[in-house]
Amino acid sequence: MRIVKQGYPFIIAALLLAVICFAVFGPHIAVIPLVLACYFAYFFRNPYRIVAKDDALLYSPADGTVMGVTEVYDDEFLNADAKKVTIFLSVFNVHVNRSPAEGMIKFQRYTVGNYLPAFNKNAAFENERFAIGIENDRMKILVIQIAGILARRIDNWVNLGNHLEQGEVYGMIKFGSCTELIVPADVEILCKKGDKVKGGITVLGRIKR
Repeated sequence: MRIVKQGYPFIIAALLLAVICFAVFGPHIAVIPLVLACYFAYFFRNPYRIVAKDDALLYSPADGTVMGVTEVYDDEFLNADAKKVTIFLSVFNVHVNRSPAEGMIKFQRYTVGNYLPAFNKNAAFENERFAIGIENDRMKILVIQIAGILARRIDNWVNLGNHLEQGEVYGMIKFGSCTELIVPADVEILCKKGDKVKGGITVLGRIKR
C-alpha cells in the first residue's frame, strides 16, 4: 500500500497537532488528531493493482458506486453520440483516478465551479471539474473528475501530449467526489446503476470489434 505525496502534508500536520495536544491537554484530546492522521493515511492510499491490459476493454477510472448509465451527446471532445457512466466516490473509497484505456491525452479542460454534493444531479454541470480526453487508434474517451461538497481541489499529474498506460494513475480528487466516463455510443456497457467498481480492475465497457 502506497500513499500519494499529496497526502503527507495532511498526515504530518495532524501528527504535529496530536503532539501539541498531548503536551498541553493530555492523551484524551491528543487521540482526536491522531485518529485524523490515520484517516488521512487511509484516504490518500494508492493500492498496488495489477491491470490485465486489453485494448478491447475499458476499465473503471475510479473506485466507487455507479450512479447511472446514460446516453448523451458529447460536444466537449468526442463530438458525437456517446454513453456516460457516472461513479460516486464516498470519503471511504480510494480516490486516485486511473486511465480506462491506453492512449495519448489530446484534450484537457479545467472548469471552476461550485461544490454541490457529488450525488446531486446538477453537480456535473455546476461543480469544479477537470476533464481529460484520451485518444488511441481505436477511439476517443473522456474522463471527468468532479469535485463534491467536501472536495476543494482536483489534482492531476499529467499534461497534453502525455501517454497513459491502461490503468495508470494520473490524478485524484480530495475528500468525496464523482468521476464520469464518456465513451462512443457503440461501446457495450457492462455495468449498471448500483454496481460497486474498482479503478483499473472492474471492466465498464467492451469495444465492439
